[in-house]
Amino acid sequence: MPSPAPAPRPVGLVHFALALGGFAIGTTEFATMSLLPFFSRDLGIDAPTAGHVISAYALGVVVGAPLLAVLGAKLPRRVLLVILMGLFAVGNGMSALAPTYGWMLAFRFLSGLPHGAYFGIAALVAASLVPQERRTQAVGRVMLGLTVATIIGVPFANWLGQAIGWRWAFGMVAACAAATVAMVLAVVPHDRPDPQASALRELSALARPQVWLTLGIGAIGFGGLFAVYTYLASTLMEVTRVGPSAVPIALAVFGVGMTLGNLLVPRFADRALMPTAGGLLLWSAASLALYTVAVHSLWTILPVVLAVGFGGALGTVLQTRLMDVAEDAQGLAAALNHSAFNFANALGPWLGGLAIQAGYGWASTGWVGCGLALGGFAIWLVALLASRRTPARDKLCPAA
Repeated sequence: MPSPAPAPRPVGLVHFALALGGFAIGTTEFATMSLLPFFSRDLGIDAPTAGHVISAYALGVVVGAPLLAVLGAKLPRRVLLVILMGLFAVGNGMSALAPTYGWMLAFRFLSGLPHGAYFGIAALVAASLVPQERRTQAVGRVMLGLTVATIIGVPFANWLGQAIGWRWAFGMVAACAAATVAMVLAVVPHDRPDPQASALRELSALARPQVWLTLGIGAIGFGGLFAVYTYLASTLMEVTRVGPSAVPIALAVFGVGMTLGNLLVPRFADRALMPTAGGLLLWSAASLALYTVAVHSLWTILPVVLAVGFGGALGTVLQTRLMDVAEDAQGLAAALNHSAFNFANALGPWLGGLAIQAGYGWASTGWVGCGLALGGFAIWLVALLASRRTPARDKLCPAA
């Protein structure tokens, strides 16, 4: 007599398990910046050299997202999630034990490899468990792990690094990743890979103009957020004239804004995806422009920082957009979303730094950010017009 099929797990529990992985990734991505003074001292390097450790992680994300998504095309998504989060746990555990700067570079690169592919596959799994009209909300729940990390995980990791050593912060992330592996094995439903799946089919996503346009919206439009976030602490101390103790409060407010965005925006995106994306880009442009005049008082800058963080929901919206324009090459397109955002994470701070070095002041990062958000909006317009010319190939471009 055949054994009965296992009872399906509650969708909310599956989403929580996937979000836990996002929490681990978000914690290590953002906390490493705040731990830089501690590991640079212990590893015997100066701060600019230690910054290469952060760059190594970002490079790992950019390289690993498409590579692992293509290599894992024939695997069940549940199995691929376990492999990706297991690799992430190993990379962070080894980072905690890194004896030299060279090894630290290598281990941070290794840690970054599964980042984009994990979020991409987790988003696909989360969306597959809910009706079509609630997909963006499902993706938003996965991304909540990353946004909550900016409120809880990053400050705790920083405190842990100061209290008992920076290595324990990376160890904590590794433990969180291991817990994610256990939860995925316990609650994520078994699935069968598409028999037609192949690396070549995944690579076919790169031949679709709408995929590139969507990635371009994120790579340029999201750069504005990073242009401001990277220099927020320095702006607070140099322009707003607050003490260092106020910086974590502002960073937490930013995280609250991102969390609110991922809770509220997907409800609108599931009704009108492209209009929501365009609205978010204009929201970001306006809030980043407002940032330039709000920096002189803590009481004015905090609401603006909240608004800038709210615009971070663009990542969730574009993740869903890629599910549609990629057609049958879902895995690669979903993973590339995070390569695009890491490009934005490099572009925004670089352009913001150029503005500061040119003598325009710390607040000028707001104008840089505004310009990048409007650049993303210009690409959004191109994508919208192109999709209206070929409506049969685009399900989610209703009239704006």
